[in-house]
Amino acid sequence: MRMQAAELFEEKTKPSEVARRLRVSVKSAYQWHQLWRGAGGEALASRGPSGSRCRLSPRCLEKLTEYLEQGPAAHGWVEDQVWTAARVATLIGRKFHVSYSVFGATRLMHRLGFSPQIPARRVAERDEQAVTVWKEATWAEVKGPGRPAGATSASRTKPGSPGGRPGDGPGAGAAAPQS
Repeated sequence: MRMQAAELFEEKTKPSEVARRLRVSVKSAYQWHQLWRGAGGEALASRGPSGSRCRLSPRCLEKLTEYLEQGPAAHGWVEDQVWTAARVATLIGRKFHVSYSVFGATRLMHRLGFSPQIPARRVAERDEQAVTVWKEATWAEVKGPGRPAGATSASRTKPGSPGGRPGDGPGAGAAAPQS
């Protein structure tokens, strides 16, 4: 995009017009124009991807891919077969002696074609059969039938419109005896 801007500047196109054509901010176009005036089109050439460079060598990235393909159990996480970003950061620290944050490990995993998983947090002593029985028997009783369809409202702070329910208009409850 910057090289397109350089071509437009060479054609004497104003920065505001460059911004409109390339769909960038006017401020960016003026900054590019200033760079272009100072050093020409080469000043607008891309310098590669931004951000910090990867701290693992290409060989280490290959090894990390192999480790991830082996699965978590092969590296000490036997409770489930899930690669979390925290586990990958720990694995990188153990194998390559390089510190990665959880966020950095997530980005690295995506770069390698993996996605971090979030394990289901369950108590080790959980009795699945007892949970199923409780859901089928007790929950049905506790839950109750719910509200009738006519009594609902789309607003959390405002009750349903009385005009939409028959017999619920202004003064409708005044003549009815209360029990």
